Amino acid sequence: MSVKLSAAIMTFNEERNIARCLQSLQGVVDEIVVVDSYSTDKTEEICKSFGVRFIQHPFEGYIEQRKYSIAQAEYDYVLAIDADEELSGKLKKSILEVKQNWTHDGYTFNRMTNFWGSWIRHGGWYPDRKMRLFDRRKACSAGINPHDRIAIVEGGTEKHIKGDLLHYSYYTMFEFIAQQNKFTDIASLEYYKRGRKSPSLCSIWIRSIWKFVRDYFFRWGFLDGYTGYIVCKLSANVTFIKYAKLRQLHDLEKKQKKTNPN
Repeated sequence: MSVKLSAAIMTFNEERNIARCLQSLQGVVDEIVVVDSYSTDKTEEICKSFGVRFIQHPFEGYIEQRKYSIAQAEYDYVLAIDADEELSGKLKKSILEVKQNWTHDGYTFNRMTNFWGSWIRHGGWYPDRKMRLFDRRKACSAGINPHDRIAIVEGGTEKHIKGDLLHYSYYTMFEFIAQQNKFTDIASLEYYKRGRKSPSLCSIWIRSIWKFVRDYFFRWGFLDGYTGYIVCKLSANVTFIKYAKLRQLHDLEKKQKKTNPN
C-alpha cells in the first residue's frame, strides 16, 4: 500500500539547523508542517523559502508541542523529526520503501548524535532507537518532559528499518551545560509532580557514579576517545543535578509546611 507522508517539525530559533533538516526531507515526504514557538531569528524566513506550512503556537511542553504538531499534519502517516536532525541517505531509502509498502503501525530507526563535531557511537548514545515514523491513528505522545517519545498503542505492530537519523546536538560544552540546566529543571519538577520520593544523598551519588561507569565502561564510551569521556562525565553530572534538584523541591516543600502548618 502506497501512502502519503507528512513531516512534523517543532522549532524555536533554529536558523542554524532548520535548512539542513528541510533539505534532507526533499523527495521523501509529501508535506512538511512546522510548528514554531514564536522564533525571533530567521527560522520562519528559512522555512517559508522551502514552501512548508508554517504554524506558530505557544510552547506548553515538549510532549504537548509534539502532540500538537502531529495533529496539524494533513496525512495520517507521519514522520516526526526535530529541527536539529536530518535523514541519512540510507534512512531516506528505507522510508521511501516503507511508503510504497506500509505494513506496520510504526517504524523505528537509530539516531546518531554529533557532539562538538564528533559522531558518538557508544556510551549509550548509539544506537539510540527512536519511533518517529508512524500511523498517528495507532500512536500517541508519551515520555516525561523534557524527553518526549512516540508510543504505538497496545496491540500495534512495529518494525525497525535501516539508516540513521543524524542529530546535531551541541556545538560547544557551554551549550550542553546551559541546555541540561534547563532540562534538569523540567525533569526534576516533572518527577516531583508525579510523586517521585525525595532521594537520599547516597542514592544521588550512587545513581551518578553508576551512570558514568555503565556508559563509559560497559557501553564502551571509552571507544569515542576524549569526546566520549566528556559525554559520559557530563551525562553522569546531569543525573546528579536532576536528582539533587528533586531533593531540593521536597526540602522546599517541608520548609513551607513548617512555616505555614495550616
